[in-house]
Amino acid sequence: MRAVITGELKSKVDRVWDTFWSGGISNPLEVIEQITYLLFLRRLDDLQTLQESKARGLGEPIENPTFLPEQEHLRWKRFKNDDPAAMFEVVSEQAFPFLRKLGQSPDGDRSTYSDHMKDARFTIPTPALLTKVVGMLDDIPMENRDTNGDLYEYLLSKIASAGTNGQFRTPRHIIEAIVEMMEPQPGDEICDPACGTAGFLVAAGEHIREQHGDALYDEEKRTHFHRSMFHGYDFDSTMLRIGSMNLLQHGIEAPDIRYRDSLSEGASEDSGKYSLILANPPFAGSLDYETTSKDLQRVVKTKKTELLFLALFLKLLKPGGRAAVIVPDGVLFNSSKAHKELRKTLVENQKLDAVVKLPSGVFKPYAGVSTAILCFTKTDDGGTDHVWFYDVEADGRSLDDKRQPIEANDLPDVLERWKLRTTTERDRARTEKSFTVPKEDVAAHGYDLSINRYKEVVREEVEHRAPQEIIADIEQLNDEIAKEMAELKAMLG
Repeated sequence: MRAVITGELKSKVDRVWDTFWSGGISNPLEVIEQITYLLFLRRLDDLQTLQESKARGLGEPIENPTFLPEQEHLRWKRFKNDDPAAMFEVVSEQAFPFLRKLGQSPDGDRSTYSDHMKDARFTIPTPALLTKVVGMLDDIPMENRDTNGDLYEYLLSKIASAGTNGQFRTPRHIIEAIVEMMEPQPGDEICDPACGTAGFLVAAGEHIREQHGDALYDEEKRTHFHRSMFHGYDFDSTMLRIGSMNLLQHGIEAPDIRYRDSLSEGASEDSGKYSLILANPPFAGSLDYETTSKDLQRVVKTKKTELLFLALFLKLLKPGGRAAVIVPDGVLFNSSKAHKELRKTLVENQKLDAVVKLPSGVFKPYAGVSTAILCFTKTDDGGTDHVWFYDVEADGRSLDDKRQPIEANDLPDVLERWKLRTTTERDRARTEKSFTVPKEDVAAHGYDLSINRYKEVVREEVEHRAPQEIIADIEQLNDEIAKEMAELKAMLG
């Protein structure tokens, strides 16, 4: 059972958050970024403390220390006890330049996170605020992975609640449902080419811990889990820092989180590398042909980012690799040549497994776009038999800007029926929430993947009556109305 951070800890986070805002930092991403830098400084100190303990046990000097003897004052355990003015001077004038220099160092595993710190900026405005933040973070037992992870998730949830830069955050319960559908395995190579805060990668890691925890006792599989299973790309350095820290807080030691403009740089270097892709790529953007990867243009001739990302996913997957990705509704039914060709490719050349229609309010308050989850397997040799459709009407949250919890929730049913998509689901009528459509039917409809193209509406039986009966009823109704009008006039005198 996962730990959940206490109300007391949430209150501390909320107070620090309010102090940031009253101190003039109103951008939630900047708040999280400053906290991320401080968490990283504490992590570096904890790692060196562990190294020192091992070195003492072996009676040997510490190897490759992060902090040299003359840098002892930069360690968390040292400056956390300084008075506010001294702490402010050490952190702003010395610790942050130290972080930036660490990010330029090419040595070993240390660069996994430190590489994203090379342009770290200190923007906490006052000694009083810094003291509060350091005190709050120092109260958290960092050895507890669940507490660390849930704390950071709580911080990230404030991006959405603040309504700023919310496009970077897919709702956690939607991510978890997608991950549960895909059932990541200990041997998978998992990638999100538009990773943002790394929510999909984090959820995949948690799923593997919960469902395949025993596998992580094997040294080879454990090393794979920590060092070569998780891959994420983004072209926003803030997102890279936050995504890296999110994975670290969830106990993943050295994920591959890299700067990369996935569409313009192409996919050739990682072509056929991944067994599972989980993503919610940017919607509604467009690129110049000149800046778009020629590899992707060969798959689909378009400037639309949502189509280019689908082409990218096909390029990155190894044969037999699977993908579950969120797409805007237009991908399902738009009649442009590029849209049709890509849908045909998914149906005829690959194995399209499912289309799960999501309610239009899922991404509120910052976007009302209608979306769906596409699930497919790369085969390069076809394999689509039936396509499974599910029309999600409720996701356990209100579909207005507040997104408050409600009882109505189709997601558990989605997970149950998904497992039955090749058996009893084939027998369902197209009037139900879920049903399957044979590939031939999809092809006959021009590869349209919108659920309304195939869904049938239950029509209630209409009672057939003779015209003279209807006329008689109308005349009787008119007589009753005339009688009531006469009585009303008499009452009014």
